Order: sequence, then structure tokens, then C-alpha cells
Amino acid sequence: MKCTAGKIKSLIFYFNSLVCICHRYIDDVFFTWNGSLSTFKTKLNNLNQAHPNIKLVYEIGTSVSFLDVFIQNNNGILLTSVYHKDAAEPYVVPFKSDHPPHTSRNIINGALVRAIRYSSTFENFNNERLYIRLKLLYNG
Repeated sequence: MKCTAGKIKSLIFYFNSLVCICHRYIDDVFFTWNGSLSTFKTKLNNLNQAHPNIKLVYEIGTSVSFLDVFIQNNNGILLTSVYHKDAAEPYVVPFKSDHPPHTSRNIINGALVRAIRYSSTFENFNNERLYIRLKLLYNG
């Protein structure tokens, strides 16, 4: 199939007309879709065939993780919280290590800032704060 810039632009324009929220980071994209599932799959297949280097894979559900954020659709309201990978261990650099003192402070500050930014409700923030506290107690 021959790739033309006009074909790709028209597909992307149509795709964008049905997208409400869109965030992109390098090769990861998160967006919400207001069209039908069959239309989405058809347009995605058209985009995949438009260029040999384009291979889009999708994940559809009421909850999804995007980078370090867990996003959940609760009856049309998007709730966010910090996402922890299953394989990630709850370890940080031990405070008694030979690292400079600012390293320990930055671990705590970074975790709390992430919790504040990614938590859409106070309950999510409080759960993350408790997770951070347990992780720090676990590490001594």
C-alpha cells in the first residue's frame, strides 16, 4: 500500500475529532474515545496500514495505567492515583548508606510530590501516603 501524507493527515484529523483527552510521552499515548468500538478498531487498522513503521497497539478498559499514573473511569469521572508496577519491590536506598544526606530527603520529597500530583481524591492521596510510610519503615 502506498503511503501518502494526505491520507495519513485525513485519518489523524478524523481520529482527533473523536478524541476528548490526549496525552503523549515518547511512544506512549493515552486518550479517551467518544466513538464506537468498531469505528475505533477500523480507524486504528487504517492507521497501522498507512505506513510500514506505524504499529499501534491498544488497551481498552475502565482502568488503565499510563506511565506512573493509574487512571480509572468511574461512571464518566476519571480518577487518578499513583501506579505501582507489580514487579517493583518496595525498596529505596537505605538511610544508613554512604549516600549524601540530600538523597534520603529527595526520596521522601519525590514520593510525596508524586502522590499529590497523581491523586485525584484525598482518599487516594492518603492511601499513597500510607504506602510511602510503610515503604520507608520497611527500609529502616
